[in-house]
Amino acid sequence: MDLPHVTSALDEALARFEGAKLAFVDGVWVNESVRGRDLKYYIFDWDDNVLCMPTRIHMERLNSKGQWVPHVCSTATYSVIRADTEHYRFPQGRRELAFVEFQDTRTPLGGGNFLEDLDRALDAIAAGRRTPPPSFATFRKTLVEGRLFAIVTARGHASETLCQGVERFIERVLTPVEREIMLINLRGYSYCFDHVQTFPSQTAVLRRYLSLNRYHAITSPDFDRRLAEEAPGLITQEGRKRFAIRDFIDHLVHILDTTGMAALRLPISIGFSDDDPRNVKAVQEYIERVLSRRFPTVKFCVYDTSDGAGAHKMMISGQLELPLE
Repeated sequence: MDLPHVTSALDEALARFEGAKLAFVDGVWVNESVRGRDLKYYIFDWDDNVLCMPTRIHMERLNSKGQWVPHVCSTATYSVIRADTEHYRFPQGRRELAFVEFQDTRTPLGGGNFLEDLDRALDAIAAGRRTPPPSFATFRKTLVEGRLFAIVTARGHASETLCQGVERFIERVLTPVEREIMLINLRGYSYCFDHVQTFPSQTAVLRRYLSLNRYHAITSPDFDRRLAEEAPGLITQEGRKRFAIRDFIDHLVHILDTTGMAALRLPISIGFSDDDPRNVKAVQEYIERVLSRRFPTVKFCVYDTSDGAGAHKMMISGQLELPLE
């Protein structure tokens, strides 16, 4: 078969698929080997887990004179002090004033621009001023392999804002070869499970992939409205994250059922990573008490990235021989 001229990036990408089954369909390459790939998915906290964002939290601290004074801190510091209500508090007791930089609306205090903060975080890594956080490489690999994922963060941005951030991450972090590999994998999923024979532009393929994932900013107005309808009274950060995680798993089950992937009876695993020990503990307990029973075929892996240097892994499994409900 005569093949069209391809770019050097595509040539190198194809060489990385040695041993894989590739097909040339509608003028593009697709990876048919995804049909037998393990069903592995991820749920990522964002701050200090995927990226160390420069966004600040505005707290008040009790000083040695017994006075409450302004105290600006990072998300990493907040994860440590947020339980110390004796010495730290929200300004005027209002959470929205503390997290004013974590919204999509600009304020006199700054912030309100997730993409600008993301660029600054990536600039710091590129310049060697900061090492990538524990889940940076895993998130990158997830994208290259075209696996489904969820972002579950305590930020207050719209889902579309987080999606745009992931697209910016792809543009800036993935190499041209990695982007080609990602596209070949994504077309492979569409070809094998959705029976697609005609492929749109690269941009359209990427946008469809991004639309299949979940982006939950659990303090956003949109998330508040959803909770008011489906889980009124759920106000804690840990509870909101549990709701977002369950939503993603339900979403995955629906996709597996509608595409026929569930019938393949391949191992299913879902990884959750977070740098806040309280979130990790709450999610681990939720998986043990609820999710491992509701989804007995799924192996859950919880990654505690709170030390900033790596990830402590905890595995919680159901009975893998049972069928997916």
